[in-house]
Amino acid sequence: MRTILHSDLNNFYASVEALKHPEFKDKPLVVCGSVEDRHGIVLAKNQLAKSFDIKTGDVLWQAKQKCKDVVCVLADHTSYEIMSKKVRKIYERFTDNIEPFGIDECWLDVTDSTKIFGSGEQIAHKIREMVKQELGLTVSIGVSFNKVFAKLGSDMKKPDAVTVIDINNFKQKVWPLDAKDLLFVGRSTYSKLNSIGVHTIGDIARLDPKVLSSLLGVWGNTLHCYANGLDNSPVEKDASEVKSISNSLTSYKDLTTFEEVKTLLLLLSESVASRLRESGLGKANTVRITVTDNALQTYGKQVKLIHPTNSAIDIVNASYELFEKLYKWHNPVRAAGVSICDFTHSEEQIYFDIDKDKHEKQERLDEAVDNIRKKYGNASMQRARILQDKKFASTDIKGDPFGKNID
Repeated sequence: MRTILHSDLNNFYASVEALKHPEFKDKPLVVCGSVEDRHGIVLAKNQLAKSFDIKTGDVLWQAKQKCKDVVCVLADHTSYEIMSKKVRKIYERFTDNIEPFGIDECWLDVTDSTKIFGSGEQIAHKIREMVKQELGLTVSIGVSFNKVFAKLGSDMKKPDAVTVIDINNFKQKVWPLDAKDLLFVGRSTYSKLNSIGVHTIGDIARLDPKVLSSLLGVWGNTLHCYANGLDNSPVEKDASEVKSISNSLTSYKDLTTFEEVKTLLLLLSESVASRLRESGLGKANTVRITVTDNALQTYGKQVKLIHPTNSAIDIVNASYELFEKLYKWHNPVRAAGVSICDFTHSEEQIYFDIDKDKHEKQERLDEAVDNIRKKYGNASMQRARILQDKKFASTDIKGDPFGKNID
């Protein structure tokens, strides 16, 4: 039987900021997006801020209503990436079979490592202590025989804890939990399950799989397996090759027109194009967008480009076309994402359908803009559309490269 750990760094962004600013250690603290236009979104909060019922996604003014003394710091994603890599180095002392799940979470398959370092629970406690002593951070770790239950375990006790869910106790520990606690049960799925009287993970486990499949399609059978501890998915080693570059952003207010969405897509396209040029991965052949409405329903569509590109202009034009084909305006838009993939270094491009001189001129312009931003900061040069839109004018062009899917 496998031994799988899921390690989750507690209040990661806020904890890193507390290390950088020890004067804020004993104060309620939130990490926000841009606050210049007074619409900063809370990305993370420490335990003290949580005690005031401040939630991720709150606008800064809402957080200040809940706690007038809350301290707000601007997100510093470079620091978070550096610290995340340091934590990974600790994990690698026990196994090289590590699968990231965002910047602050990882699965570890330590099945073979137990022969050297002791049981999964013992390894989890060793990791917990090392992270605390060497880096000043805390982690919650779930130990189980599959990935889904390991993830559940890390969520059950926070902060700074280890929870074991094994083959003998999972029905007692897991089945009484709310159905929405099961990995990948989002708001839409949860609503459908509730509509047929399914409220707990145990309800999912005991229900006839045919009923779940009729309600949720093939996904219903998958959830039935998860609830019964039948998840056999492997811990996938983190491939050194980056397969995609993506960015997403949630607006502080609903977007109700295509013109508003255009600004958001432009901002995101600028971000992924800039990161692609910086990465040295070459050029992208495919663009994909996701759109989330204010009911948290997410839609996605992708297109193969006529020619590979690392230009924001090409990416945003493809994004505009995808959006017009994809979105039918059932509800206002709350968030969007842009991703690029299928990278190539080949320069053997045939420019039948484009002006080659114009294309090369655009590449030189992109390079010049990159150099200015490196020297003076990402906000030093932005497109007029972004500057004119107060909702996004002060948003960091790099955005947040780390995201999780909801349903």
